[in-house]
Amino acid sequence: MHVVAAGARSVSARTIRSASIRIVPFLMALYFVNYLDRINLGIAKNDISTHLQLSSTMFGLVSGIFFVGYVLVEVPSNLALYRYGARRWLARIAVSWGIVVVAIGFAPNVATLLALRFLLGVAEAGLFPGVIFYLSRWFPRGYRARMIALFMTASPIAAAVGTPVSAWLIQVGDGVFGMAGWQFMMICEGVPAIALGVICWFYLTDSPDKARWLQPDERRWLVDVLAQERRQVRSDFRFSLRGALTSPRVWALALVYFGIAYGLYALAFYMPSIISGFRKTFRIELSIVQIGLITAIPYACAAVGMYLWSRHADRTGDHVRHVAIALFVGGLAIPVALYLHSPVLVVIFVAITATAVFGAIPSFWALPSRFLAGTAAAGAIGLINSIGNLGGFVAPYVTGALEQATGTDKAGMWLVGLVMLMSALLVGVLRATPTRDRAAGDTN
Repeated sequence: MHVVAAGARSVSARTIRSASIRIVPFLMALYFVNYLDRINLGIAKNDISTHLQLSSTMFGLVSGIFFVGYVLVEVPSNLALYRYGARRWLARIAVSWGIVVVAIGFAPNVATLLALRFLLGVAEAGLFPGVIFYLSRWFPRGYRARMIALFMTASPIAAAVGTPVSAWLIQVGDGVFGMAGWQFMMICEGVPAIALGVICWFYLTDSPDKARWLQPDERRWLVDVLAQERRQVRSDFRFSLRGALTSPRVWALALVYFGIAYGLYALAFYMPSIISGFRKTFRIELSIVQIGLITAIPYACAAVGMYLWSRHADRTGDHVRHVAIALFVGGLAIPVALYLHSPVLVVIFVAITATAVFGAIPSFWALPSRFLAGTAAAGAIGLINSIGNLGGFVAPYVTGALEQATGTDKAGMWLVGLVMLMSALLVGVLRATPTRDRAAGDTN
């Protein structure tokens, strides 16, 4: 019996290792470029605003309109990924968003920039929830949060490494072929997405049963374990696609994710501005590259903290508490940072906020697959991500409007903290509700 158990552990360890090495690094590369293409607008805020004469409110609109297109197409995109397979659909997403980012580099005015940012959301819709759904088809429940965390470390790494690189591209690209620095940066960062999209078509495998790169016993073990989990979910909850999309639990999760996304994108678009504000607050002169390097510090902390926090969540199995604690800590830290009288302390508290926001995400995305499977999971994950990412539209616009109205960034950051604290409270309420959430009429 001990020999059989040891053999099973050996097969499971080999399988998870093979699958993670094959799949996760490529998805990380895809998300690295994706996240960089999302936040590079914030890095170039001052240059773009000067070049195209954008007010703070208009910059917030340009930043946030991306999420309008994103939300409109999110659920259909995820259902298309379920139907056509991740390999084809993720390749389509990467190529189309890369083309739009390159086009943004040639935007001659505000109207064109707004239209292209909207199209970028349409082109990119489905990437993140598609990958989350794809990982749920490859990794059993006990490994899922840490695999999502590994995949998602690409975003803080992109912010940590990509921020100074983007700043450097703006600096060296100014005047190249008659372009402004921000235009040169956009073009340089759009091309890798197109290349990765082409590679994706030939590299990814849609499901474990088609993975010829796994050993037969590894493939059999993975297919059996995942099939057993799906049968258990269907037996316990029996959600149809329609039932999932109308489930109160799914909509509550969407509201929680709204708070997470609100904090995430407020930081992404305004952290460089907070750091550049050191000139006024602490009388410290910083170049755009130095701002990028300092901005990278919180994201480097977030990359490490996110993985360790999600690994602990997988070990305890208590993902809800890990989401709530992270949001609570982040919600308190961000407004405190505004009242500190030392640049070092400001960076430390911003790093705490970034680590908390990123730390909440992998544990959050381990929750839907605990009661959803198949098309219900694909549709609901798309819905949660689309509604949640309205926070990505609201946060930069409201933060910019509050900054313009008050002349300071304090009001906007206080609101960020409040929204995150409300999400922490909501996920705590969800924990107290019954686990079974059967909508009327739900059947397979």
